[in-house]
Amino acid sequence: MTVIDDVGTTAAKYDIKRDLKAVYSAPTTDFVRVCVPPIQYLAVDGAGDPNTAPAYAEAIETLFGLSYAVKFASKTTLGRDYVVGPLEALWRSGDLGAFVSRDKGAWEWTAMIAQPAWITAELVDTVHARLAATKDLPASERVRLVVLDEGDSLQILHIGSYDDEAPTLHRLHEEHMPANSLTFAGDHHEVYLSDARRTAPARLRTILRQPVAPL
Repeated sequence: MTVIDDVGTTAAKYDIKRDLKAVYSAPTTDFVRVCVPPIQYLAVDGAGDPNTAPAYAEAIETLFGLSYAVKFASKTTLGRDYVVGPLEALWRSGDLGAFVSRDKGAWEWTAMIAQPAWITAELVDTVHARLAATKDLPASERVRLVVLDEGDSLQILHIGSYDDEAPTLHRLHEEHMPANSLTFAGDHHEVYLSDARRTAPARLRTILRQPVAPL
């Protein structure tokens, strides 16, 4: 989609998946090494099984509600439009084996949606206050604007149910990283390219990312 800018020329609407294609795509067959630039996010922290913890559903509802409100504010007040990015999440646990065993009750998470670099904290605060006054945002008090700088990372595209990720994560943690003298340099990161509400589990497309550093 294109838009007309303030001098009458045609410009492409910003789309993070297109404009940062190298970090929002990956092969399905093997891990690819990418350099992820600093990216700004609206984020909400929480813990517990994302399938059953009310906090996770509340975080997603709040993030999308606020992200679309910020998008429309950017378009109307700044004249800069963009495509709202996909849901993403960081996952962590005191025991990395909890990811392979799928012990979801032991997981901590940060749910996130990327924001263009021109979105300021002041704009977010203004939109947040206006939206919270008219709409119930269940995770309103927990949302924050952060910049994540992951840098050197490995990633792969997983197609299928989230519960089927374990063999790929085992291969990454126990085979690929040791074989390449790499260690963990950040949280496990997932980018949800599919809408789980409208996509069959077997067809879900998820980028699995792990920031790394040399041993």
